[in-house]
Amino acid sequence: MRVENSFIGVDGVGEKTERSIWEQGITHWDEFEPSVVGGKRGQRIGSFIEEGRDRVAAADVDYFDQAFPNSEQWRLYETFRDRACFFDIETTGLDEHRNQVTTVSLHQDGETRTLVAGDDLTAENLRAAFADAGLLVTFNGKRFDVPFLEANFDIDLGYPHLDLMYTCKKLGLSGGLKQVEQDIGIERERPDISGRDAVRLWREHERGVDGSLETLISYNREDTVNLRTLADRVTSDLDEELFV
Repeated sequence: MRVENSFIGVDGVGEKTERSIWEQGITHWDEFEPSVVGGKRGQRIGSFIEEGRDRVAAADVDYFDQAFPNSEQWRLYETFRDRACFFDIETTGLDEHRNQVTTVSLHQDGETRTLVAGDDLTAENLRAAFADAGLLVTFNGKRFDVPFLEANFDIDLGYPHLDLMYTCKKLGLSGGLKQVEQDIGIERERPDISGRDAVRLWREHERGVDGSLETLISYNREDTVNLRTLADRVTSDLDEELFV
């Protein structure tokens, strides 16, 4: 599913109208003719497609993020995957105003980088790390990771954002990231480590326990890299459901 297969971004076009267009064999912008739906609606779709082609060419993720309903933001992924920044954070607790961010791992363009508190985890480095991101991809990041980083580092992460927690719920997958991974068969090198262990590992690192920081970083990086695997899987599954 690419944005070029979508008509739901047009004012007055809902799921029912879009599906009726697809059922007529029109599953791509290039196949659309205004007469298929007729009237002003057909004209609006035609105008959207004309504008949309330019926006796709310009990699303007924001345009489609604004146009598509929140529940359909997963459709941005295939088109703008090369601009996706997968990221995950570890913290000392659940309150962004009282607790500290300890590590931030980011996976983009096939490479993974981890920033560590007390070393290179700074507002300046975070801004630089997110500078080329067109689409943030997280799991529960809208409620947790983004508010934490914005509160702790006074940065603005108002980018288009695909939160896979909500995407997974469209497929009936619930629970945390580890549970969802287990349900769909994504394996981990250290399945025994949890978010609670991440807090413990940081405290041990602060006390000078050898290997604790390395284990924490490995755990955080695996969370981040697995987001790409999860995004590939769930968007593909949703794609198949739509075109059944």
